[in-house]
Amino acid sequence: MANDIRRITVDIEGMTCASCSGGVEGTLRNMEGVTEANVNFANGKALVSFQPEIIKVEQILDMIDQLGYKAKLGEDLNDNTEKVILQIKGMSCVNCSGGIEKKLKETAGITEVHINFANEKGTIIFDRKQIKLSEIRQIIANLGYESTIAEDEEEQDDSLDYVKMARNKMIYSSILAGIVMILMIFKMAGFVIPYYHLITVLLGFPVVFIIGFGVHKSSWLSLKNRAANMDVLVSLGSLPPFLVGLAGFFFDIQTFVEMATTIMTFHLVGKYLENRAKGRSSEAIKKLIHLGAKTASIERDGEVIEVSVKELEVGDIMIVKPGEKIPIDGIIIEGTSSIDESMVSGESMPVTRTVGEEVIGATINKQGFLKVKVAKTGKDTFLSQVIKLVEECQGSKVPIQEFADRVTGYFVPVILGLTALTFLSHWLFPEFHRSIIEWGATFLPWVNPAAGGLTLAFITATAVLVIACPCALGLGTPTALMVGSGLGAEHGILIRSGEAVQTLREIKAIAFDKTGTITHGKPEVTDVKPFNNFSVDMVIFYSATLEKASEHPLGTAVIAYAEERKVKLSNVTEVEAIPGKGIVGTVDGKRVYAGNRKLLSDHGIDFVGAESTMNNLENEAKTLLLIALDGQLIGVIAVADKIKEDSKQAIKMLDELGIVSIMVTGDNRKTAEAIAKLAGIKQIAAEVLPEGKVNEVIKLQEKYGLVAMVGDGINDAPALKQANVGIALGTGTDIAIEAADVTLIRNELVNVVSAIKLSQAIFRKIKENFFWAWFYNVIAVPIAMLGLLHPMIGAAAMSFSSLNVIYNSLRLKKMKLG
Repeated sequence: MANDIRRITVDIEGMTCASCSGGVEGTLRNMEGVTEANVNFANGKALVSFQPEIIKVEQILDMIDQLGYKAKLGEDLNDNTEKVILQIKGMSCVNCSGGIEKKLKETAGITEVHINFANEKGTIIFDRKQIKLSEIRQIIANLGYESTIAEDEEEQDDSLDYVKMARNKMIYSSILAGIVMILMIFKMAGFVIPYYHLITVLLGFPVVFIIGFGVHKSSWLSLKNRAANMDVLVSLGSLPPFLVGLAGFFFDIQTFVEMATTIMTFHLVGKYLENRAKGRSSEAIKKLIHLGAKTASIERDGEVIEVSVKELEVGDIMIVKPGEKIPIDGIIIEGTSSIDESMVSGESMPVTRTVGEEVIGATINKQGFLKVKVAKTGKDTFLSQVIKLVEECQGSKVPIQEFADRVTGYFVPVILGLTALTFLSHWLFPEFHRSIIEWGATFLPWVNPAAGGLTLAFITATAVLVIACPCALGLGTPTALMVGSGLGAEHGILIRSGEAVQTLREIKAIAFDKTGTITHGKPEVTDVKPFNNFSVDMVIFYSATLEKASEHPLGTAVIAYAEERKVKLSNVTEVEAIPGKGIVGTVDGKRVYAGNRKLLSDHGIDFVGAESTMNNLENEAKTLLLIALDGQLIGVIAVADKIKEDSKQAIKMLDELGIVSIMVTGDNRKTAEAIAKLAGIKQIAAEVLPEGKVNEVIKLQEKYGLVAMVGDGINDAPALKQANVGIALGTGTDIAIEAADVTLIRNELVNVVSAIKLSQAIFRKIKENFFWAWFYNVIAVPIAMLGLLHPMIGAAAMSFSSLNVIYNSLRLKKMKLG
């Protein structure tokens, strides 16, 4: 279908500043078939949505390569696709690898194949609903080759290699530049150093032209792509001074070799520190990726064998010993144990799990021996869903960033223009500028008013080039978003996008679903009031038999009560479920009704004689189920759903934040008012049918503006989508992560407050980062234009400005959540 959209992440190596990411993003968005592209300079990733019928993955990767960067396919974010890297043994030439690739590409269900003969590895992306990994390996085996899953390849972190390379460049350039600086200090102190100029040129050449080659290559490619980046400024700040310095061999002029060497070195030092800090900002996602188990012990043909987690299939029986990780999501079929689920919820206390209960992959079996039946594999697993959500958030953009991106696109050309104007101004109006420089020399030791007019013009223009920094503007949002979303994930708060962060902090009102949100969602029968000479057991018999055909929580409570009283049930036929009212069916030839007042009224059944009893029960915050038989009321069953222990505290905290809380429920007004009173909620919308929740959210939006909706993420999906921010509250693998903008893994209402405070903290950091980036450039560039800033100091300050933004974002890690 033409409307099918495929979403992938692409790892991009070689971007040096926000202008680079902006250029790549613009190019991708202009490609036919690409529907959306977001490039994150901070983590070196692109999130691309495209139509596979129009454009292929190879074309996207090739386009990025043509821009001068190195692109590698990351993850395919479509739910059914899986990526695996296989080690293939037995290939003797490229014809072998070509044959395997051709055969696999012809196989239904395989979407991408890349076989590398040189390293004997194959990257394969396939639809696990059409073909199994074991079948792919069998195809390779039938061709005469042996394949194993390359686990080490999956664990490799390319960013570590990049940081190591940056570190080596910093060390070598610092040693050479350090020697140049020492010699320069001795010369300035009056010492005569033979062949000083030749020595500094020989020491500076490797720094500027060899170690700094990547900078010049990047600047050339950016100019070629008409997207000038920060490397252009560094190249222009180091190459001309060095080349002028070479003229010193032939003419008696001031040389700038020391300046060129130092500028490049400061840039390389800053890049190393920046890359290392950026790595720290994405630590959370790396932790999540490495949480999963690599192998699993399973029962197969009466034996216990060890297999890769990627080879597990739904229905496999896993053996999990005490102290081991549970390899993948499943259901316990034998044993009881305490499970450490802190990686899921942030809760340090182990949870007891027994037969029939779900367990989550990567959690730790603390005590007992367990047999677990695999329930989910691949991208369906809880951990995969969490990783996907965090990656999507980190690949998204906060709306406020759009302005910064536009500014960054014009930044370097503007600075180049200001540099040219500065040079011309100092050259054409030397006396005017010299008066300012003479004033600056009274308190700035690096300002030299005795220098010639052309020399001052050259130094000042160079200072303007190297002091300007677009990186700080480009790093402000993504680093704060990466650190904040990672912190949230560690505490069970999953934020889908940057837009949700910006909106959540401004929420004015929150609509809460009652069942399972404010209350525990596990109603229990508290009272059975029979009428018209029927016994308690007869009321339970008819109601529980009818409720067997229902999935409503009240029906589940009645059935559990019948089991408790050992009431034997019959069969039900001709069942009709009436949303928001109840259920009707036939039991042993008699028509049975179970529901609220509306249901009985609609069928002309009188219940006036029970009003007094019903009012008393409703005043105790109990929900009523009216039971009628052949047009006659036979009983009233009261069901209570206790409010969560933290509900009242959460509502109080929201009140203190100035956020209005509203409870939306299908219960009658009396029951709703009683529960709202217990929770401290002052506004309610009662007797709301499921489809009416959307309308209630719309009404609240008209009244308050930005509104959030908190629900279970399944039954409340339409209302969650209608709200400005949908917040799904749930437990374990049952959470419908796709249904909401924010998902709270721990089923506690106080986490709603934590999510709001986290969004406020993230956005506060974004604003701080923007302030410091703007403040730095607005103050530093004019000072440089006046001739009061030496280029060496400018280069150091430029590196510091980027680091300041990153480390400011990293301070988010100190935030206490919960």
